Amino acid sequence: MGQTFEYLKMALQNIRANKGRSLLTMLGIIIGISSVITIMSVGAGFKNEMNKQLDSIAGGQIYLYLSDEGQKREEYMTEDDFAQIESKIDGVTGTSPVFGAAGSTKTLKGEFTVNLTGGGTAQQEISKWKVVRGRYFNQSDIDTANRVCVVSKKDAISMFGTDDVVGMNIEIASDNSTGDFQIIGIVEQENLGNMVTMEYGDEQSVSMDVPYTAMDVFGYDTSSFAYLYITTDKSADTGKVANAAIALLNQLHYSSGESYYDMENFTDQMSSINDMLNMITGFISLVAGISLLVGGIGVMNIMLVSVTERTREIGIRKSLGAKTSSIMMQFLAESAIIACIGGLIGITIGVALAYAVCSIPTLGFTPGIKLSTILLATVFSSGIGIVFGVYPARKAAKLSPIEALRRN
Repeated sequence: MGQTFEYLKMALQNIRANKGRSLLTMLGIIIGISSVITIMSVGAGFKNEMNKQLDSIAGGQIYLYLSDEGQKREEYMTEDDFAQIESKIDGVTGTSPVFGAAGSTKTLKGEFTVNLTGGGTAQQEISKWKVVRGRYFNQSDIDTANRVCVVSKKDAISMFGTDDVVGMNIEIASDNSTGDFQIIGIVEQENLGNMVTMEYGDEQSVSMDVPYTAMDVFGYDTSSFAYLYITTDKSADTGKVANAAIALLNQLHYSSGESYYDMENFTDQMSSINDMLNMITGFISLVAGISLLVGGIGVMNIMLVSVTERTREIGIRKSLGAKTSSIMMQFLAESAIIACIGGLIGITIGVALAYAVCSIPTLGFTPGIKLSTILLATVFSSGIGIVFGVYPARKAAKLSPIEALRRN
């Protein structure tokens, strides 16, 4: 143990004696370690924030739809199917059929393209709407096919110059049909964070939610459905719920063994997004890690220079009885310390840079700094010092005392 401390002491003395050269040697390792930690931490933070915001948008949602084969066979879903799904499958909190239609309307502010969504009461949860004036449509509106609608605050201001429009009527034309709808609610989207937005279109395009039964004014058959959203409890396994819903539909429609119904599970989509983000982060980290290889070569070069400069010192030590292993350990300790110091500086800079990047206003999330990443960086930087220090250390250790003393 005492010998080890002596090696470390000698290594530190030599590093201090050549501060400038040692710092330049560390530079490659500092850049490599800080780059890898910054990229991995920002990437993990971005993934965590993306998952959180995507989960707030569509977490626990399942989208069922009739396949092309199912549409050919006209195996459309019915309101009874929805009631069965809600009552028989654990974890289901609501269902909403969905109709989509494009139309137009005209106000004193001009003519607007209207994107109509016909849905059930669960549509409010699916769209993440928060009512700021009036109310959202209810089951009574659906049962009576009440021609009412809700619009966003932004769209209300675009169409009328104010959001105080609850109770006003608006005429919507779609598919050569026209319907008068009463605005019963003004909504705005819940805060979804600054990385994900659900706003589409331009100033002349607006969106409205209406009871799906009210879509009959435009010629839709509101007793059969090709598309359905299912909302689930946050603790529910959406994959199992989706499979159970499809199995139940097959049972109700006597279509077991057929592929009439299909689904999109948001959890699976999130998993695919995470895999893609992990691949991108890993690739960029690998590219940044190349600088670690460059840094290791720099350590080896400087240690070879050090061996050349200290040849006479090595010769004197060996002539006085120093073992080959002692000489080797002396130089290995020096290269390892250089790499470790560079690694520690790189870790500090990497963590600071990660917080700096993530604090940019357009991002504004917490970096995903993991202890495992820091430990890996520490081990890697130490390993670089040892691996790239072996050759110079062996070269120094194998010098013949007589040959070393002859050199100037």
